[in-house]
Amino acid sequence: MGFSVKVFHLSGVLSTIASFLLAASAYGSGTPLLTAIPQENWRPHVGDTFFVDTKENLGYLIHSNGEYTSFPVVTGQRRNVYYIGRYYDATTPTWEWSAASRHIKGDRVTFGPTGRFLRLYKNGDERTAYGIHGHRDAEQMLKEEDRYRSMGCIIVSEDILNVIEQTFEMSSGNLSVITQYGIPDNFALSILEKEEKTY
Repeated sequence: MGFSVKVFHLSGVLSTIASFLLAASAYGSGTPLLTAIPQENWRPHVGDTFFVDTKENLGYLIHSNGEYTSFPVVTGQRRNVYYIGRYYDATTPTWEWSAASRHIKGDRVTFGPTGRFLRLYKNGDERTAYGIHGHRDAEQMLKEEDRYRSMGCIIVSEDILNVIEQTFEMSSGNLSVITQYGIPDNFALSILEKEEKTY
């Protein structure tokens, strides 16, 4: 019976690599379970996961075989805000989501030049206001150190949004998205059964 792991990076590349090497030894394979792929060489696969570390504000697209690519993201402001008629905590929540619908928004400041918006759902079908999108000022925001600038959504560059959208389409309009503030020391997790079946 084969297995695969879903791998997430938290605090530093070295600790991540060490964790994966340990996980590989624990499973007896002897081969590293984590392989960084440069963005220019990344190709989406069916069953990929989009992991967002809201502590470091880094995003990871992860293949079920442990290959990943990483990039900066912008997440929620970590304070209360008044926006679109609501007063709420704009911190991006920790959750396991599904990006399950695609929309084109008319507001090209908030949603970037293309207006693309991938809506996040909780528990498979609970529609939320959260999503993945670009922003008119994304290039500038992504260069900042802490990158806590959104109203709770995940903001990415247009190039990364292209890749995420391709991944979404390859996954039949249902992309697994995980947002978490930091990652535990041991973060080699069993892959979802549905991803295991893609082999």
